[in-house]
Amino acid sequence: MVRGWEDRIVNTIVVVILGLAALAAIVPLMYVIAVSITPFSEVLKNGGFILIPKSVTFSAYHKLFTETNIPKAFWVTIFITVVGTIVNLILTSLMAYPLSRRNLPGRSFFLLMVVFTMLFSGGLIPTYLVVKSLGLLDSVWSMILPNAIWSFNILIMKSFFESLPEELFESARMDGAKEFRILWQIVLPLSVPSMLTIGLFYMVGHWNEFFQAIMYVTDRNLFPLQVVIREILMLTQQPLENAENMLPTETMQMASVVAASLPIILVYPFIQKHFTKGMLMGSVKG
Repeated sequence: MVRGWEDRIVNTIVVVILGLAALAAIVPLMYVIAVSITPFSEVLKNGGFILIPKSVTFSAYHKLFTETNIPKAFWVTIFITVVGTIVNLILTSLMAYPLSRRNLPGRSFFLLMVVFTMLFSGGLIPTYLVVKSLGLLDSVWSMILPNAIWSFNILIMKSFFESLPEELFESARMDGAKEFRILWQIVLPLSVPSMLTIGLFYMVGHWNEFFQAIMYVTDRNLFPLQVVIREILMLTQQPLENAENMLPTETMQMASVVAASLPIILVYPFIQKHFTKGMLMGSVKG
């Protein structure tokens, strides 16, 4: 197939736009990493902008993990992310599966209630009062249970379950399998791409947990990573004298941003293929 000059122009424009978009995402990340491992004196000499450092130091990371609450916040965030994602996937699959069965009594009503929660909520104060009445204040569970199920993810998983062949369910029922066994032994093993995709959504949400933490948690020992990093980012800049011997807050700010972003960046490549597959499966039928 011979491409015309119109196609070449369009392809060139697309490549240029995608290249600029890639640079817009990569350059800030390179800047943050470079500043976090560069001595502050070199940062000052270059006017505060560095992409490729001439000398490298990890003093900011050493101070970050020894003189701040970052290590404790890391463990809190890891607990919230791991346990929260497991709770999310269990509850989401248990709710999405019955909603995917067309013979469920009152199915339309329950679907309407799910969609209703996407448009309307009880409000901030009523939600706080519910969390308080359940005794979840100053607890890691206050950052997990209030968002245990996302309505949008229920609809995604329901759509995937509906795309599975109905013959699988009929043959399982003929063999005497009940609904829970069908879900556990047939539906979930076939739904790994969808589960990983939705799990990634939940995991990123828990890793970036901030709003619920400042709402429901006052114990500094239970602050997640994003709250502690916010405190570091809001520190006032230290004086510039004696820059050779001091570790200014700007360097620690960049180091804290890298420490918070790197785990999610490292996890994503391992589930990227499942992410793409999970987003497309169930969207096309026939």
